[in-house]
This record gives sequence, structure tokens and C-alpha cells, in this order.
Amino acid sequence: MPLDQITNEQLEKHNPDADDKDIKASEMSFLDHLEQLRWHLIRGVIAIAVFTTLAFMNGQWVFHNIIFAPARPDFWTYRQMCAAAEWLNSPALCIDSMNFIIQSRTLSGQFMMHITASVLLGLICAFPYVFWEIWRFIKPGLYRKEQKAARGASIYVSILFLMGVFFGYYIVAPLSINFLASYQIDPSIQNEFDIISFVSTLVTLVLACALLFQLPIVVFFLARVGLISPKFMRTYRRHAIVIILVISAIITPPDVFSQILIAIPLTILYELSIGIASRVERRYFKEEEVEVAK
Repeated sequence: MPLDQITNEQLEKHNPDADDKDIKASEMSFLDHLEQLRWHLIRGVIAIAVFTTLAFMNGQWVFHNIIFAPARPDFWTYRQMCAAAEWLNSPALCIDSMNFIIQSRTLSGQFMMHITASVLLGLICAFPYVFWEIWRFIKPGLYRKEQKAARGASIYVSILFLMGVFFGYYIVAPLSINFLASYQIDPSIQNEFDIISFVSTLVTLVLACALLFQLPIVVFFLARVGLISPKFMRTYRRHAIVIILVISAIITPPDVFSQILIAIPLTILYELSIGIASRVERRYFKEEEVEVAK
């Protein structure tokens, strides 16, 4: 039967979970969907452009208080470590000096880094809104049960993303930078890092943590569609830990310290994801029992 002859009643009969929004979405043409996606993307790009412009206009403040803050001993993380060192009577924990300087070795280095850093900050700040726009486009195409199961997805994704950003910025990045800057193979070697090397290391660590913190969300959807189960995750826990270590080694600078800093929270998130998969499985069995009872 041609699609234009299918009535709304037939659609409802074929899909009992469909509502008016689902039926309306099913009647939209491919070009209508593209047009709708285009406007969601345009609004997301506008949000990124707004935050990028704000970061660029306040470049001096951004670089001094955000980008280069982990390179100074008065950074929040280092101050907390010094306070802990005093409380534990362990002076080795206190970081009161940074054994390196940052240089720009190319003529356009500072200008290009100003633009690059502004765009990256714009992406990070606008991410919750951009994801919300994408989710608004995807959500109408889901069945009612799927929409119910994924309720609050944009909120959870944004929270985990920001948690990853803060963890990477305040824990992983400063400790990794201090470790790499303090490492010496000979006292005669002076550490003079290029601005591109410093910023790229900082951004890589922060964004890597932000993305890896999405593991519980990924596990939730994979468990929901039946691709993984808590039993599967428990059985291959050791393999998962090896994969986590490999991923940590790939996305971090070439040192074991940074790798461990990334691997520890990822392992914790993996264990948390097992609990999420178990909850999804129990809910699925409960829904099946309700369907059978009907």
C-alpha cells in the first residue's frame, strides 16, 4: 500500500506506542527532516559562536585565569595539596613552584592559539545546549516507551560532561603538567615549553575526561537495546580494565602517571555502569511481566 494511503488509524494500530507527535513525524518527508535538522544545527552553531566570541573578547582574562592557571603554583589544586601536606606533615605533597616557562616560538603562535582556545572554550560552554538541540531532533523519532526510558538524557549527559571537564581541569591536567614539567633526565636541561604544546596537552586531558565520563550513558542505551548485559560486563571486567588502560595511554601524554589518573575514574565509572545495566535489565523484565499479564 502506498505511504500516502496509510491512515493515522492504521499507523496507531501498527504501533500502539505512537502518539500524535510520532504520527506527525512519520508523515514528514526526508527533506522536511533535513530542514528541521538544519535549524537545530544552526542554533547550536550560533550558541558556539556566542561563547567563542565572548572568550575571544576576554582573551587576556581567559588565558591568565583559565588556560595558564594550572601552570602557576597558586592554582586551586596546588593550594589544596599544600594544605593537605601541612595537615599530614608531608612537605613532599606541596607544589610551591613550577619548573618551566611557556614560550611562543612562531610569529603567529599567540594569535592562532587565541583563536583556537576561544573556539574550544565555546564548544565546551555551549555543549549542553548543542546536545539539547540534537536531542530535540532525535526524540520525536523514538517510541513512547523509548522516550520515557531516555527521559532527562540531555540533563544527565550535560552533568557527566561538566563533571568530566572539572575532573580533567582540576585533577588530571594540573597533576600531569606538574609531573611532566618536574621530570628531568639531567639538571642542565631547562624546560621551555611552546604555548601550542602546553595548551594542546591541557585541552586533550580535559576533553578526554569529559568524553570518557559519558560511559554510564553509553552503557545505559546499549543495555536498553539489549547489546550488553550486567552479566557480560562482569564476565569481561578484566578485559575492560585492559581496554581502559590502553585508551588512557592513547589519550594522555606518554607517561604512566597521567594514564593512571585517567584509568582510576574510568574503572569506577565502569563499575557504576554495571549497576546501571542491572537496573535496566530489571526494569526490562518487569515490563515484560506486565505485558505477559495483559
